Amino acid sequence: MVGPRGRGSNMAALVRACQAGEVPAKVEVVVASGTGSDAEASAQSLGVKTQVVLPGEEYGARLLEALSGCDWICLAGFLRILPQVVLARFPNRVLNIHPSLLPKYGGKGMYGHHVHEAVLAGGELESGCSIHYVNEQYDDGAVILQKICPVLPDDTPESLAARVLVLEHMAYPEALAKVIRDRSC
Repeated sequence: MVGPRGRGSNMAALVRACQAGEVPAKVEVVVASGTGSDAEASAQSLGVKTQVVLPGEEYGARLLEALSGCDWICLAGFLRILPQVVLARFPNRVLNIHPSLLPKYGGKGMYGHHVHEAVLAGGELESGCSIHYVNEQYDDGAVILQKICPVLPDDTPESLAARVLVLEHMAYPEALAKVIRDRSC
């Protein structure tokens, strides 16, 4: 599932890794929370079915309908708390990516450039990304995998974000493959 503002680069990295056999899964559907996003167009160009599910009444039930036949949910740029009915249907099978080393710089409002600005303002020597399980709280689920990069003295939020994004594209497929393989053992 992707948010309406994202480029969809993490989603595309997951799709490509699945298509290449690096992750033992097939992406069945990309669910977007708005129409006309770059992520939606990217998924379609990769040959993946897309579906838009707008927030509102019966949101959880409509999400479940869109996700019918799926075993895992991978969030990317999705800035909402998933409805409890969705989390209950996919226990410990919903993953998210976050552009910091959780538990630092996570929580409501901590996404995109806000995270990188906070990392720099905090004087951190390293940053990176975290793949974690999703629960009822923002960025609170158990961390599955982290990748780390240094924070350089001349970093800007944009330069740090670019380095972290490279790590994200490696980390998300690696984490998804790990949890799928661990579950099948």
